[in-house]
Formats: sequence, C-alpha cells, structure tokens
Amino acid sequence: MAWEAFGPKNGSASFKEFDQRIRGYATGTGSTLDIGCNVLVQPFFFERKDWIALPNWPKSVMQGKTFDTETEEGAWLWNEVQQRVQLKEIQNLLQEPVAEYGDGPRFGELFLTRSRLGQGAFKVLVSEAYGKRCAITGESTFPVLEAAHIQAYSEGGPHRISNGMLMRSDFHKLFDAGLVTVTPELRVRVSDQIKDKYFNGKAYYRLHDQPLTVMPERATDHPDPEYLKWHLQERFVG
Repeated sequence: MAWEAFGPKNGSASFKEFDQRIRGYATGTGSTLDIGCNVLVQPFFFERKDWIALPNWPKSVMQGKTFDTETEEGAWLWNEVQQRVQLKEIQNLLQEPVAEYGDGPRFGELFLTRSRLGQGAFKVLVSEAYGKRCAITGESTFPVLEAAHIQAYSEGGPHRISNGMLMRSDFHKLFDAGLVTVTPELRVRVSDQIKDKYFNGKAYYRLHDQPLTVMPERATDHPDPEYLKWHLQERFVG
C-alpha cells in the first residue's frame, strides 16, 4: 500500500528495490512483511540555509524521532523552529498576496502535469478506514481496490476520509462516470443507462438499493451526506 500510494517518493526507484531495502532491516524470515506507515499531512520544509543542525543526531535513525519540550534539547529545538516559522510569516506578509484555497495548496509545482498534493495520504487513510475492503461489495483483494472521491477533487472536493470511499476498481470507474452512486441514506443506486447503453450489468443491478457493505468504525469517517448529495445531483445520470 505504501508503494501504491507514494511510489518513488518512498525513496526507491522501483517496488523491487523498495522491498529489498526494507527486508534488509527485517528480522526473521518469511515472505510476509508488515511495516508501519506514518503519513505526514501538510508538512512544511525550511530552505537549506535555514536547516537546524541537531546535536547528537545518530545517522542510523530509521523511525520517527521525537523531542520532549520539557527537556533542554527539546525546548531549544522548538524555539529554533518557532523563530524560523515567524520569520517566514513576516517574509510572506511583505510579498504579494496569494489566492487561498481553503484546505491548503491544491496543486504542486507545475511540470508536465499538475501533481495533486495529499493524494497518497488520502488513499492510505481511506484504505485503513474501510479495513481494506470495498465499501459496496466487501471485496478485500487489495490490488483491485481504489480510494474514490465522492465530490471530485477537481471540482472542490477535499482529501478527507468523509469525502472518500474504498471501491473495487470497476465500481470506482462507474462511480466517477455517474453510472453508480450512493445516496445520503448510504444505499447503492445503479443507473439504468448501464443496461440501455451496454446491454448488461446484471452483476451491478443485484446491488441496486442495497446498503453499503462496509463502513468505517469512526462516525466522523462515514461518507458525508453533503458530499453524497453532490454526487447524486451533479454526477449521477439516473
């Protein structure tokens, strides 16, 4: 899941290399290897000239290292960070105003295509919330599962668990095409156009008007009725 979500941003050029590097740190034998995955949401970075030289920093750190501000070292580090952040805020005030987009920057630096910020974290969090099972069918074969936005990201939908559902890839495509939706009452609705245009769809119509098979444990992660209403009104073709 870490590789599918972030690819080479994990620090390796290929999945094979990524897998081999991780196994180099593992203890014991076996083909199954579970790793922890810390997802950083909206991290910020200092320019190289503002980097903080940490005393006694071991080169072999492989896990997140924390500092307690109650200690001398932690308090010093926190003070250094605050000074740099405050300086950056002052510099921003002196620059031309920039349009704001509510949930932070929606796109990264322009290159050949626009790189969406937060997409990898969105997939990981939605996958975990749904227990790596399709919300509609309960399918648990992870390679065919995808994190679907309810309200399209390109049309203002945020990277939030409540604006996402984990779906089998065919349902994700139908959902994005407006041929399948989920009502605010959390029931599956399948468009008549599948039968009218493609003369098939029996496997999908069996799920018509059925409740979602899988729901997140936390109520705050459930599909937001407002996003579901948007999809029903703006995307579903009936």
